Amino acid sequence: MPRIKSPHLLVAESGADRAGHGLRRTMGLFQLICFGIGAIVGTGIFVGLSDSVAQAGPAVVVSFVLAAITCVFTALAFAELGGAIPVSGSSYSFAYAGLGESTAFLVGWCLLLEYGISISAVAVGWSQYVNELLHSLTGLQLPHALSAGPGDGGVVNLPAVIVIAMAAVLLVRGVRESARATAAMAAVKLIILIAFCAIGFSAFKDGNLVPFSPAGLGGIGAGTTAAFFSYIGFDAITTAGEEAKNPRRDIPVAILVCMGVVTLLYCAVALAAIGAIGGDQVAGRPAALSYVVNQVTGSTIGGGVIAFGAVVAIASVVLAVMYGQTRILMSMSRDGLIPRVFEKVSPKTATPVAGTLIVAAVFALPAAFASLDAVMNLCTIGTLAIMAVVNIAVIALRRREPALARTFRVPLYPVVPLLGVGFCLYLMYETGWTTWIQFAVFLVVGLLVYLGYGRRNSTLATAEPVTPDATDAVLQEA
Repeated sequence: MPRIKSPHLLVAESGADRAGHGLRRTMGLFQLICFGIGAIVGTGIFVGLSDSVAQAGPAVVVSFVLAAITCVFTALAFAELGGAIPVSGSSYSFAYAGLGESTAFLVGWCLLLEYGISISAVAVGWSQYVNELLHSLTGLQLPHALSAGPGDGGVVNLPAVIVIAMAAVLLVRGVRESARATAAMAAVKLIILIAFCAIGFSAFKDGNLVPFSPAGLGGIGAGTTAAFFSYIGFDAITTAGEEAKNPRRDIPVAILVCMGVVTLLYCAVALAAIGAIGGDQVAGRPAALSYVVNQVTGSTIGGGVIAFGAVVAIASVVLAVMYGQTRILMSMSRDGLIPRVFEKVSPKTATPVAGTLIVAAVFALPAAFASLDAVMNLCTIGTLAIMAVVNIAVIALRRREPALARTFRVPLYPVVPLLGVGFCLYLMYETGWTTWIQFAVFLVVGLLVYLGYGRRNSTLATAEPVTPDATDAVLQEA
């Protein structure tokens, strides 16, 4: 029988490490929404748009909508579970409560891939726009040897390391400071992208959308898989479950608001970019949004402003995703499935200092030296697998815990979670058989780690039963 940890036990054990040092509830609804936008809007639209356009052409707008639909189904599942089980573990904890310990560990294993690769890849994208900004301001650029890893013809990607280090320093200082910085950066990038849309639509030409789908349905499907990476990060909102003031109410609302805002923004940006200069000019071009503005305005000033917005936007993604990674590792460590160092909370800053520094050091290495193109599909398929599991966990918990307090319920149950699983499987299929083989090997390695360490050190075997009254007491005290 699988080891299943009840939602009541997950909540009762949350909030502190073994030494009694806990996280602080300082994030309100506005901070959670800004945190969500900070985690989502970044490299996917500023850098990845050109890759999606290369696959789908002007029909990339359809690809963004399909990717959004996939995420919306799962976002509804996250909203229900985030309100019912407000802990830092996010989908790892949801899987623990719904499907058992082994599945939860593999979800955590995939989250390590999703968040870790996202941190590194986003940092590399930040480096591109730093160079674009320097060129706009001074006409100079960093030497290629210092702005790209060996796989891309350089020596070390120094800007990528710097942005990861800055995010780590801010996270170590405290969640209140991190939330304020994320809110400020979210406001800046929303203003920049809205300004981009205004500039792009001012030069809009219908002819630039023809042919609308040059690669047919296959191109739209491939573009959807590429566009999906742009939405990764909305689940990070649920990792703030132990630091939100009113998690049962605010987490579901923040998730749904973020998905609505981001989907509209992405479709508008894609349509403005292609309508202004054509899909062929956007496809495969680094710093595509800056290029569009430069072409429309005939000046590098506008492109420099976009580059500044991208630098801010991508930095906020690094900050938010690293935050989510450290909180998930904290939850896994608290459960005994990974070493205890990740659960330790500083009594001074109320943050997992050691875990944050370890995460920064580990994922700065691939950002500095590795070419991440080969593992992007692996990151995508892992994320889709996590989303499928979360949808299944909703169904499992509805059956096992019908009386569980839920501040939000997935509508049209069980149709919506089943559709969520179906869309995830479709996009997983689109990644190709090579990616499936890589993913299978990755899961086997994770299972071996679980059997060799996690299962033997799990705290669940000695945990005492916890009642719903104990769970309510924890939340009331918070």
